[in-house]
Amino acid sequence: MSRYRGPKLRITRRLGNLPGLTQKKSKKLNKPGQHGKILGEGKKKTTEYGIRLEEKQKLKFNYGLSESQLYHYIKEARRRKGVTGLILLQLLEMRLDTICFSLGYAPTIAAARQLINHGHIVINDKVIDIPSFQCQPSDIIGIKPKSPAKKIIENNLKTINFTTPPSHLGFNKEKLEGLVKNYCVRSEVLLDLNELLVVEYYSRR
Repeated sequence: MSRYRGPKLRITRRLGNLPGLTQKKSKKLNKPGQHGKILGEGKKKTTEYGIRLEEKQKLKFNYGLSESQLYHYIKEARRRKGVTGLILLQLLEMRLDTICFSLGYAPTIAAARQLINHGHIVINDKVIDIPSFQCQPSDIIGIKPKSPAKKIIENNLKTINFTTPPSHLGFNKEKLEGLVKNYCVRSEVLLDLNELLVVEYYSRR
């Protein structure tokens, strides 16, 4: 299954706030679909499977992943020692596109992905054009010298009123450079999610 490219507000009306997908808010209160109800009214009883599926969809849409990509991260998180759900989030937060979003380079993860695809982002002074690239502690993320995207990034930082990144990242405002200091802590992940339910969703695969 390919990455979703449809209406973003339709997704947030169904799943709630997804900061990596869009910063816009829908004026409509009803869920999408012909028989959508006002949120909180006339809700049908949701099955356990349905709840797990919804949490999985939040993760998939927020980080802009295909089904196969998300399953790959689940398998990698299982393979590593530690709490699978937290490791899963840390893997996703260490993606280059997510880090560029967290540094304020772009208003969404999708917009950060475009900057990377077009060769505007460097890691340790080397151009990296792979959005899924896994950053490591001590990596320095910056903008390619003489890149026309520098002005776009400066405008983005002003527009989203960027102040400070999460504690696992450092940011040099003069150089517009970010430093990966460590893996993220759970409390600073912006997405409202129960990652345990996502792990349970894939438990039979």
